[in-house]
Amino acid sequence: MIIGLVGKANVGKSTFYKASTLAEVEIGNRPFVTIRPNVGAGFVKIDCVDKDFNTQCNPRFGYCLGHKRFVPFTLMDVAGLIPDSHKGAGLGNQFLNDLAMADAFIHIVDISGSTDETGNAVQAGSHNPLNDVKFLEKELDMWYFQILKNGWEKFARTIKAENKDVKKALAKQISGLKVSEKDVDEVLTKLKFSHDPATWSDDDLLQLASILRKRTKPMIIAANKIDIEGSDFFLHKLKDEYKEYKIIACSADSELALREAAKGKLIEYIPGDNYFKIIGNLNEKQKNALDYIKKNVLDKHGSTGVQEVLNYAVFDLLEYITIFPGGVNKLSDSKGNILPDCFLMEPGSKAIDFAFKLHTDIGNNFVKAMNVKTKQAVGKDYLLKNRDVVEIMVKK
Repeated sequence: MIIGLVGKANVGKSTFYKASTLAEVEIGNRPFVTIRPNVGAGFVKIDCVDKDFNTQCNPRFGYCLGHKRFVPFTLMDVAGLIPDSHKGAGLGNQFLNDLAMADAFIHIVDISGSTDETGNAVQAGSHNPLNDVKFLEKELDMWYFQILKNGWEKFARTIKAENKDVKKALAKQISGLKVSEKDVDEVLTKLKFSHDPATWSDDDLLQLASILRKRTKPMIIAANKIDIEGSDFFLHKLKDEYKEYKIIACSADSELALREAAKGKLIEYIPGDNYFKIIGNLNEKQKNALDYIKKNVLDKHGSTGVQEVLNYAVFDLLEYITIFPGGVNKLSDSKGNILPDCFLMEPGSKAIDFAFKLHTDIGNNFVKAMNVKTKQAVGKDYLLKNRDVVEIMVKK
């Protein structure tokens, strides 16, 4: 599962990425600081099951703070898009193609209005960030449209001449965008197009492209730079105008500062919390910076918003669940690590899917599973629930 960070240049995407991953990336107040995509581990935050068993886990991947488990997933930051990126403006085609394998998008918007449409810094409030949502939707729709349109006449002729199933053929044609046959089937059934694709107009294709894009690349909006004065005005307007999107106020700068301070053992801070505790010696500049974050971000908005955005993308947009492998009689692995693993699983996953997730041999030799919390045996078709702890029994 891959979550892609999208948006125009210089809105704080790289800062959001670094705050989410603590990876070393270049951050600058100019367009196209990022050229090649940055790919790293972001983390979703859940209540760890170790507390249910009155113990402390030892994660192999991710980490656990105060019984809050942080589970890794792949986060990708691509270069900023500009108007007509789908035509190649600003290397736009390259940047769009980098996003093809993403499962969902986080649209980073400069809600302070301090970045113009091409990514140049301007006076806060002088640019309307609502226009950025319109522009990005158009670029993404046209990206899908161009991929559909490329070689369309030949495709349509082949479908008719060889009497092929248009839904299967179309799904294969655009499978690089992670569009499935089921996606195409359900969308075409809804649109009620002719069975002959040669009769489909460009408007038909654009409508198809837009619906498929929204279905296969769902999106949340991160209203970034919320700490800048005047941002609340645009935030309210954005929420009024785009009710179809989840919009979360955030300050990537603040989140990055808090995580760096925690890393440097100056404060205790759990990402996503609305408070921090000072534990180190701070100079005056550091104190002022933390006071600013507390007053203008944490107290006002309840968090920096970054963790909330990540969690929403994974758990609400994509509806993934977390599953822990464990034993009814023993929660530790061969090295003594307690509940060392936690996996993100697709919605609708069953016990047998989890068995194959652990290892092909475990899946092939599946006998039954045990729900460790209830100590009840379940079959291969058991529908997994979020935060289940599961033991898989295999043939010996």
